[in-house]
Amino acid sequence: MFSKIASHRPWELHLANISPSLHDPAGFLTGLGEMGDRIAAFDWSTTSLGPLATWPSSLKAIVSLLVRSPVAMVLLWGEEGVMLYNDAYSVFAGGRHPDLLGKRVVSEGWTEVADFNANVLRVGLAGGTLAYKDQELTLHRSGRPEQVWMDLDYSPVPDESGRPAGVIAIVIETTERVASERRRALAEAATRREAERVQLALDAGAIIGTWVWDVLEDRFTADDRFAASFDLEAELCRTGIPIEQVTASIHPDDRTQVEAAIAEALERGGRYCCEYRVRQRDDSYGWIEANGHVELSPDGRASRFPGVLLDISARKRAESELRELNDTLEQRIAAAVEELARTEEALRQSQKMEAVGQLTGGIAHDFNNLLIGITGSLELIQKRVRDQGLAGFDRHLGIAQASAQRAAALTQRLLAFSRRQTLDPKPLDVNRLVQGVEDLIRRTVGPSIVVEVVGAIGLWVTKVDAPQLENALLNLAINARDAMPDGGRLTIETANKWIDGHAAKDRDLTPGQYISLCVTDTGTGMTPEVTTRAFDPFFTTQPLGRGTGLGLSMIHGFARQSGGQVRIYTELGQGTTMCLYFPRFAGGLDADSISKVEDEIERSSGETVLVIDDEEPIRMLITDVLEEAGYRVLEAADGPSGLKVLQSDARIDLLITDVGLPGGFNGRQVADAARQTRPGLKVLFVTGYAENAVVGNGHLDVGMQVITKPFPMTTLSVRVREIIES
Repeated sequence: MFSKIASHRPWELHLANISPSLHDPAGFLTGLGEMGDRIAAFDWSTTSLGPLATWPSSLKAIVSLLVRSPVAMVLLWGEEGVMLYNDAYSVFAGGRHPDLLGKRVVSEGWTEVADFNANVLRVGLAGGTLAYKDQELTLHRSGRPEQVWMDLDYSPVPDESGRPAGVIAIVIETTERVASERRRALAEAATRREAERVQLALDAGAIIGTWVWDVLEDRFTADDRFAASFDLEAELCRTGIPIEQVTASIHPDDRTQVEAAIAEALERGGRYCCEYRVRQRDDSYGWIEANGHVELSPDGRASRFPGVLLDISARKRAESELRELNDTLEQRIAAAVEELARTEEALRQSQKMEAVGQLTGGIAHDFNNLLIGITGSLELIQKRVRDQGLAGFDRHLGIAQASAQRAAALTQRLLAFSRRQTLDPKPLDVNRLVQGVEDLIRRTVGPSIVVEVVGAIGLWVTKVDAPQLENALLNLAINARDAMPDGGRLTIETANKWIDGHAAKDRDLTPGQYISLCVTDTGTGMTPEVTTRAFDPFFTTQPLGRGTGLGLSMIHGFARQSGGQVRIYTELGQGTTMCLYFPRFAGGLDADSISKVEDEIERSSGETVLVIDDEEPIRMLITDVLEEAGYRVLEAADGPSGLKVLQSDARIDLLITDVGLPGGFNGRQVADAARQTRPGLKVLFVTGYAENAVVGNGHLDVGMQVITKPFPMTTLSVRVREIIES
């Protein structure tokens, strides 16, 4: 095919008729419009085409034809598809003109349709033709994506040898026609859907009225349901009324819109649809949708206008609710994200406390076992030395005893902040407890600080460990004192609190009734950073050597272990309030809910006590104390051997057992097994740290008590006497 074209040289023959100045490098472009001038002035030496003077006659001929054509055409020359185009194509190119001139069509020109143009070049340079009808492409003619449709015809252009050297494209944009056809198709589809919807409404009984308006006579007739919907007289609607009487029932805010929609429908004819509110007989307004069709007379004037009413009140309510939901969506998402952040922070804190708690619990267990041996031995030595009157020796023993007690207090703090201490919760009047330590607090904080106590009248009873609460209150008072170096006011206040769901969520509590114990100072306050870390173990703002950083973490652990919470309310420079919350106890108070201090070892009446403990020093101490008090003592080193004694015929009035025992049986299991054969056996559990789950989480059976290592020997003898006599 191409050899035939080359032999006739159609381009050169045509060129001879149109451009006598072909041998002038730019003469063949003279007078050929803007693109002729641009092509002539372009530096083609920067492209694969080379300078204009070196162009082959076949290229000059096709370019001459191109720029003369009134139809949009573009020439893609060579394997790179260098672009040359005419004035009509420059209009099609839009904002990409004149930058497209001389560009490589695939890599530099229309890069957004590079694959499409690469295929065009491949087919055209191979001698093939392509034709597309209403081809859809997305072009960036004005700096943004634009959907366009075109009729495209691509043909190869041969060089002097007859081989394809380029591809010429004729471009006819059909975007407006295609878009118009699509709009019409969509409108027709919408009309069909609307007709189907109206038919469905008719079938389903959703129509609440029908009308026919004789436009030329201005006589509006409607059925009884329409009259009821517009609060009109049914008889008048049957005979006919002016349209103004109908529109008078439309909500004032909607009337202008409805009248404009009616006027438009009357002008063009055809479908009418409008949503608006109409007044009901109870003076409320309901939403309706009016659907009708304007019929035109032969002279083009609106003549007849029938239609139906649909009740859309329910749909409008749903849309309103959806809008409200959407309006608050961002706020609800923000709240959810904030709640998630709080939950994650609480989880991290819980994991941290659990890890530290496991460490401190193990340390405290071993340390307390050592301490009970130290303190117990010292106490017995001290008593015997005192009895024999060895002067001076008692003082040194007292110092050793005090040091051991300080170490014991440290382990209790470690256990408290990790929530592993063994608590002895009892019903408590917190007002009475505060009164009991008020003088001590006044002496502790000093004369420069005014102490005010505000006890709530009718304060509810709570169930907590009284000594631990005393320690917590004293710690808070000392912290308040340190925050007021120049003096100030310290207020201790109790109150009954009803904590609802919102407040409970904010305080990480279960909704219900609580009592609060708050300590307020007028001191320096805390920064947000300090407040965030206040309950962290070992965190302190005190100078080095002043404070362990365990005070607040101990209080926090104690409150949480007691089913309550502690919260900080503070402002820098304005003071701080620390509030403890504890659940209300439904029962009454014991005869004496404040712990008492024992000074003397209680004497026995000849009872027998079985002591089970795997620590020999502790077993020996307990045995010595009890035997000195007159008890008969049996010993066992582990659970199985202790259980063997319990299952014998030996008289046993009290079982004293360590909770953590070797041999496969812990103290609670030994006690439960013993009670199978000795139902009334009384039990005193001894623990170095809170194996609370083992001893019953504060819910011991009748006749069971617990004592925490280390303990004074006098306390042991008093507790033994109490439990035997109970």
